[in-house]
Amino acid sequence: MAFRQNGGSSTCVVEPIELQDVSGLLTAPQEAKLAPSRPSLLTSETRGSHEHKDNDPVENLPSPITHVAEKLERWNHPQLNFWRTLAAFWSFVVMGSNDAAYGALIPYLQQYYNLTFLVISLIFLSPLAGYTASALLNNSIHLKFGQRGVAIIGPGCHLVAYIVIAVHPPYPVLVVIFMLAGFGNGLADAAWNAWIGNMANPNEVLGFLHAFYGLGAVLAPLIATTMITKGRKLPWYYFYYVMIAMAAIELVTSVTAFYRATGAVFRANNPRTTDTKDNRMKEALVRLPNARVTWICALFLLGYVGVEVALGGWIVKFMLEVRGGADFASGMTATGFWMGITVGRIVLGFVTPKIGEKMAIAIYLPLTMALELLFWLVPSFYVSAIAVSFQGFFLGPLFPAAVVAATKLLPRHLHVSAIGFAAAFGGSGAAIFPFAVGAIAQAKGVQVLQPVVLALLVVILVLWLALPKIRRKTE
Repeated sequence: MAFRQNGGSSTCVVEPIELQDVSGLLTAPQEAKLAPSRPSLLTSETRGSHEHKDNDPVENLPSPITHVAEKLERWNHPQLNFWRTLAAFWSFVVMGSNDAAYGALIPYLQQYYNLTFLVISLIFLSPLAGYTASALLNNSIHLKFGQRGVAIIGPGCHLVAYIVIAVHPPYPVLVVIFMLAGFGNGLADAAWNAWIGNMANPNEVLGFLHAFYGLGAVLAPLIATTMITKGRKLPWYYFYYVMIAMAAIELVTSVTAFYRATGAVFRANNPRTTDTKDNRMKEALVRLPNARVTWICALFLLGYVGVEVALGGWIVKFMLEVRGGADFASGMTATGFWMGITVGRIVLGFVTPKIGEKMAIAIYLPLTMALELLFWLVPSFYVSAIAVSFQGFFLGPLFPAAVVAATKLLPRHLHVSAIGFAAAFGGSGAAIFPFAVGAIAQAKGVQVLQPVVLALLVVILVLWLALPKIRRKTE
């Protein structure tokens, strides 16, 4: 390493062995403003390279991690990040409430509309269109509108969807409007995961982010079950008045916090995310080795979210019909499951980085499988309720750990495209697998929930073990 004096400023020249033929100019004024302590990477050929204005300034840098310390933003610094983090936390409360409400409401929707297992399961499948659209449009929305666009579109979709559901329209309308709710979920899920995944201490902060998802998932069955089974025994759609209020708060807090995060700001802070010279989505999904990481993470999250929502969505029906539980007690089983997820994300969020994401998930998943076997094979209401709560505890940190692993395995310029795609694609597991359980239950009964969940756990363990070795970045 050497220093050259150029006018009044010093230029740091770094010539690491692993960077072969570093011929591009790294002049990132925006980045320099954000992290002035970060050294610049220049070669002896950079003096006359200002004439190549059309080149991406870091296009010629190779993809592997350069072991250069990078000062990362924190959740509470700069101060605006504190308010943005809180807004993202509340957004995840709304998402968790949205997903967990299905499980508590299915028995009452089925009775209200007089539907079969297969037809009622369409409310799980319909958000798939929304999740798919959000996976494909996430990067474009960031480029054009920035995080401000996500802050408006995501909560706006939630608000419109809940207003329509609250007027309890005919069932086909309900199926269609859940697509809009799915789009809002997928967009916010992808955006806030990618943003927080690039911060310092991402395991801990993502653990809290997803714990708030779990908090929403705890509150939704509790509030819905209480409204429907206790006191005045309100109709199921009254619960969506609560969701309207929550979505309105989400819209106000998100827009206020992210209003200055425009598309121009995003493009300036993420120069390689623009598609002027190359399509980053194509690079993330097609070109090896990055495509391998993106698709493994996406399929892992697909299976994980499928397990999470299939258990949370069908547990009430299972406890009612197979374990013979009472209405309120069965509804509280879903609350116990989501409570386990919430506590697991907070507690294990501090354990996971100490033993490493790869090893931690390789431990959590076999423990979850053992609990699933206990839940399946011991025909006791209380054993099932306890086992499913502990399943939630060990399932909790899986999503945050997968996001952190992706940030460590992929170059920074692909984080929004790849992690956004993986998170939104994974969210479609909330549609596919719960629907599959309902479709099979139509012929075989709701007890098919257990073998389906166990098979998914085995598949995502195999996928996780197929990820490349995670190297530690110096931060």
